[in-house]
Order: sequence, then C-alpha cells, then structure tokens
Amino acid sequence: MTTATTPPGMIDVTIDGRALRVPAGTSVFDAARMNGIAIPTLCHLQNQTPVGVCRLCVVDTGARVLSASCVRPVEPGMKVSTDSEKVLNARKTLLELLMSDHPSPCARQEQSGDCELETLAKAAGILESGFQKRTVARGHDDSSLAIAVDHDACILCDRCIRGCDEVKNNFVLGRMGKGYSAGIAFDLNSSMGDSTCISCGECMVSCPTGALTNKGVVGTAIAVGPGAEGFEAEDLLKIPVFKGVSGTFLELNRGAVVKRRFRQGEIVCREGEFGSTAFYILEGKAKVSISTPIAHVRTQGGAKGLFKRLTSTLVAREDDKREEETRDRTIPIDAPVDLAYGNPVAELGPGDLFGEMTCMNFYPRSATVIAESDVIAYEMLRNVLDIMLKNKTFRAQLDETYRRRALENHLRGVPMFADLSPEFIDYLKGSVELQRFAPGQVIVQQGEAADSFYLVRIGFVKVSENYPGGELVLAYLSRGDYFGEIGLLGGGVRTATCTALDHVELVRISGDDFREMVGRFPGVRTGLEAIAAERRAANQQRMQMVDSVPIGQFLSQGLMEAQSLLILDLQNCTRCDACVNACADAHDGITRLVRDGLRFDRYLVATSCRQCRDPLCMVGCPVGAIRRRNSLEVIIEDWCIGCGLCARNCPYGNINLHPFEVMAEDPEHAGRKKAVIQQKATSCDLCTHLKEPSCVYACPHDAAHRVDPKTFFAEMLGQGSVK
Repeated sequence: MTTATTPPGMIDVTIDGRALRVPAGTSVFDAARMNGIAIPTLCHLQNQTPVGVCRLCVVDTGARVLSASCVRPVEPGMKVSTDSEKVLNARKTLLELLMSDHPSPCARQEQSGDCELETLAKAAGILESGFQKRTVARGHDDSSLAIAVDHDACILCDRCIRGCDEVKNNFVLGRMGKGYSAGIAFDLNSSMGDSTCISCGECMVSCPTGALTNKGVVGTAIAVGPGAEGFEAEDLLKIPVFKGVSGTFLELNRGAVVKRRFRQGEIVCREGEFGSTAFYILEGKAKVSISTPIAHVRTQGGAKGLFKRLTSTLVAREDDKREEETRDRTIPIDAPVDLAYGNPVAELGPGDLFGEMTCMNFYPRSATVIAESDVIAYEMLRNVLDIMLKNKTFRAQLDETYRRRALENHLRGVPMFADLSPEFIDYLKGSVELQRFAPGQVIVQQGEAADSFYLVRIGFVKVSENYPGGELVLAYLSRGDYFGEIGLLGGGVRTATCTALDHVELVRISGDDFREMVGRFPGVRTGLEAIAAERRAANQQRMQMVDSVPIGQFLSQGLMEAQSLLILDLQNCTRCDACVNACADAHDGITRLVRDGLRFDRYLVATSCRQCRDPLCMVGCPVGAIRRRNSLEVIIEDWCIGCGLCARNCPYGNINLHPFEVMAEDPEHAGRKKAVIQQKATSCDLCTHLKEPSCVYACPHDAAHRVDPKTFFAEMLGQGSVK
C-alpha cells in the first residue's frame, strides 16, 4: 500500500517477496523487468502495445484467476508471485499447447537456434507435447522474394501485426478466421508476394518463431572485386534512391547490391547471356544495342542428291520480305527504351534501370550494353530490386522516365495508333495509369465488365477462355502487345481472362479515354475493330475445334495445341528413317525432326514443329523475336539473338539452334571486332520452297503425313481421311 513517505506518482508493490517502488501506471511485467525479475513472454515487445494474447506472462496477484502481467497495471500494496507452483504449472500447460501446434524444429530454430517458443519449452523440460498434434496443416507462403511464411509455426502472438501497424505504419497484416482456423493474413487474405507488403522485414524481426523467416535467396551476395565495391546498410541508406527502404531489410541483404565502375568501352552485359541482376546507372552514359545480325534464316535450293539440297543462310529483310513486314517496327528490350529496327542502338544515362526482367524472371539479357563513357552503376539482386520497385519515390522516378522516353514509342508501336495527334499522345502520357501484377495474378476476368484498354510494358500475359472441361489458351502477349479492345468495342464484357505469367507491368488507358480516342480518330476505331474481328473469328474457330474432338484424349496428348502435325502411320512405317534422312539432306545435314514422340492409337506424332495454338516457345523471348504470323503460324524474326530460351521452352523439342559465323565486338579489345559463332533459332519451315515437305515426299510407304489435327481426329472417329 502507498504510505505517507511514498512520493506522488509512485506506487509500492511486492514482487516475489521484494518490496519495490515503481511509477503509477506501470505494468506488473515492466515493474518486474525494471528490477531484474524475468517473466517469460511470447507476445510482448517493448516497442509495441501489450495485448496479453499468449498468456505466458501470467502471474499470481492474489485474484481469483492468474493475470497477464504485460497488461495488468500495478496497484498500491499489490503482492505478486511470478514463480509459484500454480504459475509454473499454468505456463507449462500453455507451452505444451503451443508446442502441439508447432513444427519442431521450426525454420528459425534450424537457422539460428533461437526460436523463442522452443527455447522456453526446453527450459521448462518439455521435449514433446502431451497434447494431440494438429492434423490439418495451415500451409506455407513462398510468394515473397524476401520472406518465407510458415503458417504452421505461427502462434498468433500478433507481434508481426503490431510491428507492421505501429512501428512501420504499413497496415498490411491482420488476423483471419476464427478458432482452429485462425491465422495471419496480408491485406484481404492475399499471398504475401501479391500484397501491398514492402518487405521491410519488421514482421520477420518481430516474430518469435519460424513463422516469418529470411529466405535463402536473401543471403546470396554479388561477387565483389576490381571495379566493384559492397555497402553496409547505413551507407546504402545515405544514397537517395534507397531512401525509405528498411534498414533492417538492407542489413539482412548485405552484399545483394554493389557499386560497379565500368571504363569507357567496357561491356556491362551481353545479349543472350543469362543473369540474375539489374543495373541502375548513377553516372555516365552507356550504349544499348543488338549485335546479332538482323536477318532471316532462309533455305535456298541447290542441285545435289536425290532431293534438292537446301542451304541455310542469313538474308536481310529487304531480300526476304514477309507480307506482315510492311511497317517500321521497334525491337522491345529490357530497358526504358526500345530499339529502332533500322538502327538497333540507343543510349542509357543516369537514372535508367535496365535488366529488370532478367533480374525478376531470370530471362536472358535482351541486348548488349557498353559503357560510352566511364559509368558508375548499382548492380542488385532481385530481392533488393523488388523492394526498390515497391518504394514510392523510386517507382515514381522510373515511371516518369518511362512516360518521358518510351511511352510514346509504345503507343505508336500499335499500328492503329499511328493516326493519334501529338497533342493527344501528350494527353495520354499524363492520364494513363501504370500498373504492376505479380505472377499468376488475374488482370481481367472473362465475363466481367470491360472498363480499360491495356498495353503490355513489361512481362508476359496469358490470354485464355473457359470452356466445358478446361481452359483454352488463345495467345501470349509481351511488350508492345495490347488487349481489352474487344470488350470495349463490343458488348462491354470481357470475352477472355488475362493472367500475368511473370512480373508484369501494364499501361492502362481508362474506358473514357479509350472511347474519346476512337471517337476523335476514326482510323484508330477502324483498325481496332478489324483486329477485334480477326481475334473473335480465330477464337471461335478454336472453340469449334474443341467441340468436335474427344477432348480427354486430345488434351492428354497435348495435340489440341497443334495447327500442323507430322504423323507417322506405324502400321505402314518400316522405321527406315527415310523421312529423317531427307530432312537432314534438305537442311545441311541437320535434321529438324526426330522419329519419336507422342502416340495416339496407331499413329506416332513425330518431333517436329506443330505451329502450336498455345506456343510456349514465345514466352520469355527477351527481344520478342518469336511470334505469330497473321496466318497464326509461329515464326522466328530476323532479330533473334540466339539465346536459346525458345528451344528450352518448347515442350516438344521442336526448335533448333543453327550456328553462323558473324563479326562481333571483341571483349578483349574495345572498338575491335572479330569472327565469332552466333546462333539463330530455327524450326521446321515445312519446306515451303518445295511442293511438299521433304520428309513426306521421301517416305516410300506412305506412312508420313502433314495433317491438320482436326482432320486427324476425324479419321480417328471414322469420319474421313487423314490426307
């Protein structure tokens, strides 16, 4: 009790037999802590509001029930016991209950041996909980680049929530569900990677268990050496572009960003190489270009052998014109600028970020970057880049650079937008919205109201339609492509679902601006309506095909994707390999087919380009060189840089890399060139210079046929001929 000698504002209490004097309003927990008396807790941190949810800090105050000391204020004359048998038994029971739901050892215990729950349990002599273990796992969330979430290790202490809300004022975390199904959630139950979380690391630092841990990728460091220097976290925070980034995060990611110095003429990165970093130029200028010759691979006839021998050569566009190549094009690259087809060279300077898609999605480098002057640049791994892209100041700087330098080119890259006036382009520069989507995130849903037109700025978008029994992929869109016009020009409803395949950035034009644009510029409306009509017709044709075949077998063999199949009738085939040899004879000894593959009934679907309707080979091309013709055939453009990603992506092994000798920059002697072997991707060209494919013509037993899959399945159903 307070006596006459107790100063105003102070209270006398007794804790574990010790007489103490503490300020009024002090919690029992803090009163004990200030006087060296330890009370265990799992939910309380000194920089957070106490909530008393773990109940591990219970003490005996002489009341009917034990009290949570972190939320129980001291009272005059209060006598507190922190280690009575009753208190210790209660804590042990609570620890056993928590351990029954806890994976032991958890990730934190494995990494550093300091899981607070497991440490307390061990101190209490609890090696294994006597209560029944959880039978239904709550799952993991690995969507964040920096932080791994193990919901099974979460004890619902709310320390992460309070750290996010009270310490960082981000308000991303909260509780979800009730009772046995309760857990933490990000935003409105999004995955961590898809939420508005900026990966500051405060939740991870606050977490007492392995529920929130630093991912292994975060520990990866960029090698330092001549021309490269690392940073300490406090040094990075002094750099303007890192302003606002969590110091905790930078400390955990020490070594994931370095400063590099490149001398004039030095190569920063080379096209076609795989990498995992992005570059941000601080000082100096760099030249970005494509050194691979811009030329088609064309086969020309000779006069040797039983069949005409074809020689593969590189041919410039003006000597091998294609019907759709009637306008100037730009080559999309992983930088804030695109390259002009006629002169694929551009300049990068201070404030430019390049290599973003290589860093975020591990795509090959899309271009070669050479220092035009001495250059200082930050090189960073994707965990740091991801944080930078979520930093509002840095994001605003990149967006302003894009609007100023590249947006007009992207808009005018859409053929129908060529008629837009400079004034309207300037208006769009300020009115469009730049949006980001995480891998797997749905951008627009089939059947919902259409309110926007989208232009792809970065990444790949999958366009698909739902049909009874599954999903039909209509197209893959990459930088410079667009979608949304069908819904806006038609009935106002989305006719397909568009989903981000990787980290995607889009330019969104609102429905009002779109309608004003097509109203003011009739040529834009006419062009978009024509394209929309073509897309609707092509989609309808695909759906008719789906309806006319045994869908289960069709899907199981992957044949629904094909427009043209090379099939071998195994009842007639004698395995003589005449088809393979003929293909090799026709293409300089390099066959473009393999007599092996999927089987359907008595037919073998040989390994040769199928001209797929869902061309996975198009996904990830760093320069957009593989695309569809107007006839829906998949073609490889003349600016292919030979990185080989399309060949790796093709699930049927139907794309080859063909070597050519070309002149390229000599990395050991700046300004000089030397002869090197450069690859170009090639696939079956259907021997278009001959009356029919060599493989079909060469078969002596009428076993090889190039067919349309619909015709092929009609034969299976007894409705017609394969031929």
